[in-house]
Amino acid sequence: MELKSGKTAGLTLFELVVAMGLGMSVLAVVTTTFIVQAKVYRAQELIKETEQNTRGVLDVITRELKMAGYKPNGGGFSGLPFSTTELRIQADLDGNGNIPTGGATLEDIRYSYDGANLLITRQEGPGGSVEPIADNIPLFTFAYVKADGTLATSSADTPLIRQIKITIGGRTAKPDPHYGANGGYRTYTLTTTVTPLNLGL
Repeated sequence: MELKSGKTAGLTLFELVVAMGLGMSVLAVVTTTFIVQAKVYRAQELIKETEQNTRGVLDVITRELKMAGYKPNGGGFSGLPFSTTELRIQADLDGNGNIPTGGATLEDIRYSYDGANLLITRQEGPGGSVEPIADNIPLFTFAYVKADGTLATSSADTPLIRQIKITIGGRTAKPDPHYGANGGYRTYTLTTTVTPLNLGL
C-alpha cells in the first residue's frame, strides 16, 4: 500500500503582503473615523457646557431680579438702582423696611463684570466677599427700561425703572482648531427682559 503525502496549503509572501496591506488600510479607516468622531464629540461637549454655563448664570440672576423692590412693610429703597458698572438688586427680605448699608446681606446683591478675566461676579451686600459665579463670559450687558418703554440713562431715572434687559454671552473653555471664527472659540448668547413685579409699588 502506497501512502501519498498531501501538500500543505500556505501563503506566499506576495499574498501575505497583500493581506497585511488590506488589514492596515481597514485599520487606518477605522482609526481615522474614530478620531474624527472623537473631535466632533468633544466639540459638542464644549458647546453644551457653554450653553449650560450661560443659561445657569442667567437663571440665577433672573430669579433674584424677580425679588427686586420687595417691600412688605414699605421702605425708602428703589429695588433696582441705576448703575452702569454693576447690576444691583435690593429686596427687604426680613420686612423691617430697611436695606443694610454694611456687611454681607442677601437684601442687596450686586452683579459685576470682570472683562479682563471674562467673569461675572456676585457680592452679597457692600461688605460681602466678591465671588465669581460664571467664567468664560465675553459679554455681559444690561439696560434699564422705564415705565414708558424708553431706556433709563441716569440715576435720576431710578424711580421710573420697571424692567431690565440682560444679555449674556458665553464661550467654550478651549478653542476649536477646526473653527475659524472668534479665534476658534464657539459662542452662545442669551438675551432676556425681566419685569420685577414689586417695582413701582
